[in-house]
Amino acid sequence: MRPIGSPDALQRRRERAIALLQEGQTLAAAAKKVRVDIRSVQRWKRSFQIKGLAGIHAQTSSGRPPRLSEKNKESLTQVLLAGAKASGFPTDLWTCQRVTNVIEAQFGIQYHFCHVSRILHSLGWSPQRPTRRALERNEEEIKRWVNEEWPRIKKKPIA
Repeated sequence: MRPIGSPDALQRRRERAIALLQEGQTLAAAAKKVRVDIRSVQRWKRSFQIKGLAGIHAQTSSGRPPRLSEKNKESLTQVLLAGAKASGFPTDLWTCQRVTNVIEAQFGIQYHFCHVSRILHSLGWSPQRPTRRALERNEEEIKRWVNEEWPRIKKKPIA
């Protein structure tokens, strides 16, 4: 299992252990000072003796490659910007399940809908809730009521 820390931090830890060994410290003392197991220091020492600094070089952990390529992500962004109605959904509300369906239909890649939220977040999208307004809402009538009726009902008129 890879230890916690950036590759630079791991590299510094290994170099510090080698420096302590070169100063004459024992394996146990060097391991205690850099807070690792003695077997790690033994492995670093052996690798350093064989390959030098290249032997203790910490590599970045690449992880599993993403199934959606950058090109696919750009295409997905365009589909999302077009709206859910353009993709055949009855409303313009994007849900993770709807995005999952679009990804599978467009790119043939299956994701669990819970993972789609991570993909959306990486694309700069965040959860939004649509503002709820009554379909019958009449903005002009609201303005009239606020300007005419409300001052009449209120004890002090609005100045």
